[in-house]
Amino acid sequence: MEAQEPMAVDPDIDLHVPKQARELSAAVVAVISAGGVLGSLSRYGLGEAFPHGPGSWPWATWLINVGGCLLIGVLMVLIGELWPDQRLIRPFFGVGVLGGFTTFSTATIDVQQLVGHGAAGLALLYLGGTLLGALFAAAAGTAVTRLALGRLS
Repeated sequence: MEAQEPMAVDPDIDLHVPKQARELSAAVVAVISAGGVLGSLSRYGLGEAFPHGPGSWPWATWLINVGGCLLIGVLMVLIGELWPDQRLIRPFFGVGVLGGFTTFSTATIDVQQLVGHGAAGLALLYLGGTLLGALFAAAAGTAVTRLALGRLS
């Protein structure tokens, strides 16, 4: 059986091209870092603007995660179908901004806190609502963007 060459982790970088691997890797790290700062600060600001009390629905975290997934669906269509040759858009917006903005780890902590405050039913509802809301939002973002571009498939 022939050994297959491993697939690149990032399709935007061809690690077999030494100059691209060296220069683009630094550029990718830089745009991911810059985007991560913007996304994380936005998330923090929304969390502070819309705090939730113990045992209550964490609206800010839920809206951040669902809204971020909606934007990821939009972004992936734009990158794949409108701007396929733009190498730094996906790392900046997808990994950096939206990766820093969405916070599923905080959603997990929210579930633990809800359970800890005696709201196990609400915690289960929140967990399911987060997962289903995020999946639906990503699919909706994809479909609406394709429809807007006239490329519904």
